[in-house]
Amino acid sequence: MKKVFTKRLSRSSLAAATLLLLGGCATSGNPKDPIEGFNRVMFAINDGIDKTIVKPVAQGYESTLPAPVRTGVANFFGNIDDVFVAVNNLLQGKLPEALSDAGRVLINSTVGLLGVIDVASDAGLEKHDEDFGQTFGRWGVGDGAYLVLPVFGPRTLRDTFGLVLDVQTDPVSQLKDVPSRNTLTATRGISDRARLLPTDKIVEEAALDRYSYIRDAYLQRRRSKIYDGNPPREKFDSSANAAEPPAHAPETAAASVPVSVPVPVSVAGQ
Repeated sequence: MKKVFTKRLSRSSLAAATLLLLGGCATSGNPKDPIEGFNRVMFAINDGIDKTIVKPVAQGYESTLPAPVRTGVANFFGNIDDVFVAVNNLLQGKLPEALSDAGRVLINSTVGLLGVIDVASDAGLEKHDEDFGQTFGRWGVGDGAYLVLPVFGPRTLRDTFGLVLDVQTDPVSQLKDVPSRNTLTATRGISDRARLLPTDKIVEEAALDRYSYIRDAYLQRRRSKIYDGNPPREKFDSSANAAEPPAHAPETAAASVPVSVPVPVSVAGQ
C-alpha cells in the first residue's frame, strides 16, 4: 500500500506542478519563481507538518539513540543511495567517480556489514552526491520554474521529473514485504530529518523571510552540485534581481526543508 501511495504521490505532484505552470496560476514577477503564491502556501503546509509531526519524532530519535547507532543507520541508507549515485555518475560520463561509487557499495556491503560501517571512506573512496535531476542538468536541461511540492518540498521543474525516476528506482520502495518497506521508509525519513536538526537554528537566525531564503539557497546549491562546485557565472539581468541567490547562503539551508516522505535524494533538494 505504501509503495502504491508513494508512486501515486510522485506522479500527482508532477502532474500538479505541470498544470500549475501551464495555467500560470498564482504568478509572480520573479522569473525563477513564477508561481510564488502557490509555493508559499505549500511551503507553509509542509512546514506545519514538519513542526507538528516530523521534527518532534526526529528530536526523540536523536535523544533516544546513541550517536554510533544513528551513524550506522545513516550509513546503511547512504550505501543504498550509492548504488544510484554510481548510475548517475556513469550517465554523466564521469567514469572514475562511477567506479569509485561502485567500489564503495562493494566494500561497504561486505566488509562494512551492509553499509552500517563506512569502511570505504576510511579507505579513501570519496562519497558523492548525484541524482537524476543533476544528471538532467548535466545533459543541458534547464531548471524550469521553482516548485514546492506537497510533502517532497523544494524542487525545480527539471528536478521534479528527476524525482519521479528517483522514487521509481528506489530499492527500498521496490521491496515486496510491506512491513519491511514501511519500516525502512519511516526510519530513513526520521534519520534524514534528525541529521538536519542543527541547521534549523541557522535558518531561523539568518532569514527574515524563510521561504525566500530557503528557495534561493536551494537554487544556488543545486546549481553548484550540477557543476560539481564550479558553476559558470550567470549573466546579470536587472529584471531578475529578486531571483538571484544570496551570495553567502549556506548549502545546508535548503537541506533543512522537511521531507516527510523520504526519497533517495539529498532534500533539499533534499
